[in-house]
Amino acid sequence: MQKLNDIFSGGGDGDGTTDSFLEDGSEGLCALSTTQRMYGFAASLATGLLLMFLSMIVFGIPIKFALLFTFGNVLAIGSTAFLMGPEQQMSMMFDPVRFLATSIYIGCVVVALICALLVCSCSLIQQPITMF
Repeated sequence: MQKLNDIFSGGGDGDGTTDSFLEDGSEGLCALSTTQRMYGFAASLATGLLLMFLSMIVFGIPIKFALLFTFGNVLAIGSTAFLMGPEQQMSMMFDPVRFLATSIYIGCVVVALICALLVCSCSLIQQPITMF
């Protein structure tokens, strides 16, 4: 784990002192060790990628596609919160330089969910009800 910490901190002399972002902000309510953070990151990223892959399989069903793809994206992006902490993740996302991109992303996620729900509800209204 020390080698991984050295990579993320931009090198290291092997003297045991590292100033890595993996170690910053580990105090508090959600204090996790570096190993736990890496496991959380890997599990969240893998789950997000799996959900995005599954969404491509059900591409023809709008509501399932939108839900799987949206939750997959949120998990994949949120996985980096395990590495740097949720507070720093949010502050970096809403940094003035990234504010427009974050706003567009959140807007597209909301619009995708609304459109999927509207397409699903409209298709239910237009289908004739048959008894047999």
